[in-house]
Amino acid sequence: QLQLVESGGGLVQPGGSLRLSCAASKFTLDYYTIGWFRKAPGKEREGVSCISRNSGRTNYADSVKGRFTSSRDNAKNTVYLQMNSLKPEDTAVYYCAAARYYYCSGNEGPNEYTYWGQGTQVTVSS
Repeated sequence: QLQLVESGGGLVQPGGSLRLSCAASKFTLDYYTIGWFRKAPGKEREGVSCISRNSGRTNYADSVKGRFTSSRDNAKNTVYLQMNSLKPEDTAVYYCAAARYYYCSGNEGPNEYTYWGQGTQVTVSS
């Protein structure tokens, strides 16, 4: 069974940084477009970022643009989400997800992704 595993979450002070990792077992991530989503308590799951298959082109939600960066390391079969200048409103469970289409615009909803990780908690608090 195809699996995604997120790691790197934790507690950080406002203004701090975290790097989330999304690793795959039993399939090669560079054949997939990878999306990052987050879900805060009482809110719907929202798209944060996506990185397109092959081209590596990235798109970001307006709320994280300029602060978050998604990247691939194909040798490690891992996708990263570097999160800088974190704010309390970034607190959520973060998920990575995979889809076979070639290009993402950043407007894709959760239903357009096939495989999901279990999530990792990010808490931004002083």
